[in-house]
Amino acid sequence: MLIKLRLKPNSGQRCKGCETLEPVKVNVRDHVMIPTSPPGLSPEEYEKLLQGYLSEIAIEEMPQNKPLWEVHFFKYCTPSAVNTLVFKLHHAIGDGFSLIKALFSCVRRADDPSLPLTFPSCNGSSKQHRSKIVNGTIWRHLSPLWITFQDFDWSLLKSTLVVDPKSPIRSGELGVEFKPVFISSILFH
Repeated sequence: MLIKLRLKPNSGQRCKGCETLEPVKVNVRDHVMIPTSPPGLSPEEYEKLLQGYLSEIAIEEMPQNKPLWEVHFFKYCTPSAVNTLVFKLHHAIGDGFSLIKALFSCVRRADDPSLPLTFPSCNGSSKQHRSKIVNGTIWRHLSPLWITFQDFDWSLLKSTLVVDPKSPIRSGELGVEFKPVFISSILFH
């Protein structure tokens, strides 16, 4: 998956009724935040500061005069991590699944950078149990096409026919954007 170049509508239309797009110049320093905290605190105290910081940035609105993303680097040791990297993205950029997919497409393995990032399996299955087609060149070339086809079909269904069931993520209530924000995290070990 490619990360797309940010574009904005061009006010100087070239033809009547046609809207053109032009690239936006992005100053990365406007999007990377590194909070400072008092030195010498315990990891538990830094954890409390981190949770407070996350609560603050969660309720702040994204500025409308620049691209809708920020990266926050909390460079203090907490009980669960040496450093913490927080991506704050506006929901218009994409859903969580698409964003994680885009992030992982940019990351490579340390032992062999030509391979994509993989995680160990929890069920203990080995590569020996896979069929030759899965490991072979046929699947390697057809897999991206199949995944694209599945993603497109699912997006089409979700936007036209399928309604999300009520869940802890989707309440179905109006005005949910004005309710309190909850923060979740993922730890990679």
